[in-house]
Amino acid sequence: MGYSRQYYYKLKKTEHINSEELAKIKELVQEQRKVLSSLGTRKLHHKLKMRFAETCIKCGRDKLFKYMAQWNLKIQPRRRYVQTTNSKRWLRRYPNLTKGMGVQYADKLWVSDITYIKTQEGTCYINMLTDAYSKKIMGYTVSDNMETQSVI
Repeated sequence: MGYSRQYYYKLKKTEHINSEELAKIKELVQEQRKVLSSLGTRKLHHKLKMRFAETCIKCGRDKLFKYMAQWNLKIQPRRRYVQTTNSKRWLRRYPNLTKGMGVQYADKLWVSDITYIKTQEGTCYINMLTDAYSKKIMGYTVSDNMETQSVI
């Protein structure tokens, strides 16, 4: 098989030691998670560093990250959701007049879009007029409200 007898037995010995260390690391992690269930891996490693030293376990931060992912014990961050579209609006919905329209050259079709940017002073709205063929911005306005006048 290409391995020496010495290497084979050394590998078996380290596998046995590693499995014992892994069991101890998992036990320590689960013990801390009972106390603080939403503690991240970096802070968990910082808290367990002394316990690892006491039990002569060599486990760095990256190794702990790998084991936590392997055991599915990593904390999944909550996704923040900001609703920007009001589908139940009272305004009339207009049909898409550009659907199926093939654009072969520039300045044949312009489209507009509104987006927002949060700043320290509040929310700013950007109204952009874009060429559909070249994707070039033909004009824009920035305002602090979404009134019709700023779009026009």
